[in-house]
Amino acid sequence: PLRQGAIARRTVTSGARPAVRAIPLSLRRGLATAPSEGPSDQHQRDRAAVGPFTWKAAALFGVTGVGLYFYFESEKAKVQERKRQEHASKSIGRPSIGGPFALQTHRNEPFTEQDLLGNWTLIYFGFTNCPDICPEELDKMGAAVDLVDAHRKERVLPIFVSVDPARDSIEQVNKYVADFHPRMIGLTGDFDSVKRACKSYRVYFSTPPDAKATDDYLVDHSIFFYLMDPLGQFVDAFGKNTTAEEVAGKVKDAMTKWEKAGGNAAAGVRTV
Repeated sequence: PLRQGAIARRTVTSGARPAVRAIPLSLRRGLATAPSEGPSDQHQRDRAAVGPFTWKAAALFGVTGVGLYFYFESEKAKVQERKRQEHASKSIGRPSIGGPFALQTHRNEPFTEQDLLGNWTLIYFGFTNCPDICPEELDKMGAAVDLVDAHRKERVLPIFVSVDPARDSIEQVNKYVADFHPRMIGLTGDFDSVKRACKSYRVYFSTPPDAKATDDYLVDHSIFFYLMDPLGQFVDAFGKNTTAEEVAGKVKDAMTKWEKAGGNAAAGVRTV
């Protein structure tokens, strides 16, 4: 009997379900799921990340953007204009020669840069007591004028400007230019007026200090003459080694280009 009872108890014990141990309440609270975030919480965090955004800030941002845009556009336009001017300067190739002056002619008449307008002119700076170079250059200039006259209806005006105001009076210049081309105009004036004219045309000259009309001296000066167009603008310069034929050829070429561009009418100057 005892053996059977023992077997019975083991059978019941092995067939019973294992007991489930209860989880304490404190642990169940710790495993509870955290509540989900709402839209208002996310909005608050976004505002904290980027700062407050107001209509005033938006307006300031817009004004700043517009200002920067126009600033950079203005700078871009300045750069483009500077490049255009540099290109025009290179393509035209005109040095800054010519400008305001006021002198007297060998007929004692006032003559300024305005009297050049409408004319093709050849301008030489020298002095009447020059022993050889000045007469040679003026003879060459006169010969070039005659060569142009033979082929063109336009007339070139030859001009002699004295750089020796102490000795080259109006009477002296009048006698001097009579030996050269009949259309030649001689110009002279006081020292300051001559100096201003030479500065406008980038001509160098040097006379002894305190020179008097009775003194015997030479004047050091630039040896070339200019071709100026009917607007009084520089076209070309001719040195001592240039022949009259070469000068005439350059003058005629310049006249042809001028006419193709519309001539004096297009330039707005009266033909003299």
